[in-house]
Amino acid sequence: MNDLLTYLTHLFAFDSEHPLLFTQFHFWAFFFIIYTLFCLIVSLGRKGRHMGKGRRLWRNGYLFLVSLFFYYKTSGFYVGLLIFATIVGYFLGMRFAHLANREATTGKSTAKRRRALMIAGVAVNLGVLCYFKYAYFFTDIFNTIASTHYSIANAIILPVGISFFTFQNISYIVDVYKGKVRHADNILDFGFYTTFFPQLVAGPIVRADQFIPQLYKPFFLSRRQFGIAVFWILNGLCKKLILSDWLAVSFVDRVFENPLLYTSFENFAALLVYSLQVYADFSGYTDIAIGVAMLMGFYLPLNFNSPYKATNAAGFWKRWHISLSNWLKDYLYIPLGGNRNATPATFIIPSVMLLVVVLMAKTPWVTAVAVGVASLLLLIYLAWPELRKEFATNMNNFSTMLLGGMWHGASFNFITWGALNGLGILVYKWWKNKGPLYRIVAIGFIYLAVKGLYHLFPLPVFSMFHFAFMVTAATIILLNMVPLIAGSRYHPSKFKQGLLTVWNTFLTFIFISFTRLFFRSGSNLDPAEANETAWRTATQMVERIGSPWNWNQVPDILANYAPVFVVFLLGMVIHWLPDRFKRRYRLWFAQMPLPLMLLAVVLTVFIVYQFITADLQPFIYFQF
Repeated sequence: MNDLLTYLTHLFAFDSEHPLLFTQFHFWAFFFIIYTLFCLIVSLGRKGRHMGKGRRLWRNGYLFLVSLFFYYKTSGFYVGLLIFATIVGYFLGMRFAHLANREATTGKSTAKRRRALMIAGVAVNLGVLCYFKYAYFFTDIFNTIASTHYSIANAIILPVGISFFTFQNISYIVDVYKGKVRHADNILDFGFYTTFFPQLVAGPIVRADQFIPQLYKPFFLSRRQFGIAVFWILNGLCKKLILSDWLAVSFVDRVFENPLLYTSFENFAALLVYSLQVYADFSGYTDIAIGVAMLMGFYLPLNFNSPYKATNAAGFWKRWHISLSNWLKDYLYIPLGGNRNATPATFIIPSVMLLVVVLMAKTPWVTAVAVGVASLLLLIYLAWPELRKEFATNMNNFSTMLLGGMWHGASFNFITWGALNGLGILVYKWWKNKGPLYRIVAIGFIYLAVKGLYHLFPLPVFSMFHFAFMVTAATIILLNMVPLIAGSRYHPSKFKQGLLTVWNTFLTFIFISFTRLFFRSGSNLDPAEANETAWRTATQMVERIGSPWNWNQVPDILANYAPVFVVFLLGMVIHWLPDRFKRRYRLWFAQMPLPLMLLAVVLTVFIVYQFITADLQPFIYFQF
């Protein structure tokens, strides 16, 4: 009995060293207890097949309190910050409704007051986010530019998931202000929406119009839905513990901790394996969150759609972290002007970023490149009025990706990562409608330019680009020679179209993996030293990959890390399986007899247990 009391005390007390993670037994013990009580509340409130209004409030209020407790177990007394954000959001929603009713009753416009409240609400949420997430970053920029030595006396610990619940709150404030969604009826309902624990700390970002209507629906869970929920949970655990944690501990983390100790091939392979690791980690969390929420009768939006099947950078961002991509489109890209026109922010955001980079670098060549790029863009905008709309669209796209990179972390590595993705999208948009001759000439010119840079400045980074563009140029020229010669008579067969899809998918995967060099280098770092450490790791890895490769070492490396590469290849093959096939085996699992499903669960847990590392790895996106 004493042992049970000790365990329960440990289960319900905050322990900074052991937060509640989906991959821990403690979480599932916690979930079993709260789900049992949840089922009791739901069952007592049933009237036939429906749940009364009062019982829905009990259910929502219960899950609100449970979610606050879950966040307390994850972030301690930062739960007060979550409560503050909830109160602010709920108060503003009620004020918008009150002012709208007053306007309807009196006929006097309240638009200015509602707009001021909306701006204030967004500013409060962003202010809190900026303080906790970017205080060190902005202080570091100021110290570098002004040659000062200011420091933040007390260490600022980043609250887990602050970016997610902040963006969720902002979407509610803006959507209620615009009248896209009705405000929540009471603080318990709204608190439940804000804090729902399965997706609270790492998404997906749930929009008010997607989730709030679910608050007022009765609980319903069919036999098939139960099976699908169990499938998503098992799928997420396999992704996290096998494809993410094991690959990280066995290979990726070792290389990134000290790239110079490893060969060029090992550094390159670590980038590719990390791409699978970060996908399995984040989508694994999402899968578990979707499954847990579904068991309680709630449905979270799709957040990943086989992103490494994308054939271009723009397509990748329609498949990766979909809830964030949609949020950035609706609340940043469109307000910037979208594909309609330019706004002052269209020019201010990239200009400020460029100026900060110049001031921090303090080197003539960076200044010269920045001035050259800015002058060229200004010349294009002024000299060709017919291109201004397209120019504005591209700048809005690029600014959105820059700020999307900064959302992920407070270091220039994340901004560089966002900028590279933005550049990849712009290059694709420019490239996609060009003819075969144009493509051949353009890629040939780019390759010659990179080759010239490599001969003038034989640095590893130019060596790496030289090799990449040599292979890319040769392939693109070959792919476009036949349609160029055949002209209008050219009609590619399904086989040739398939080869082109494979090539584009491969090229996109390599590009995305390269950008992850900057993403991974900036992760898991103390914000006070993120800029310096992250950039050093990134440059060391570029130096290694761009150095001459010793191909004689590759067979030994493949043999030494054979289990890693086998798991990596299996993971990618599963990822690239057709969606129809995946749906079939998901439904097949969901329709299993319960005894057989229980056996499958036990077997899966046993297999996953074999891959558990000594220290369970936190989910990567907890830091965002």
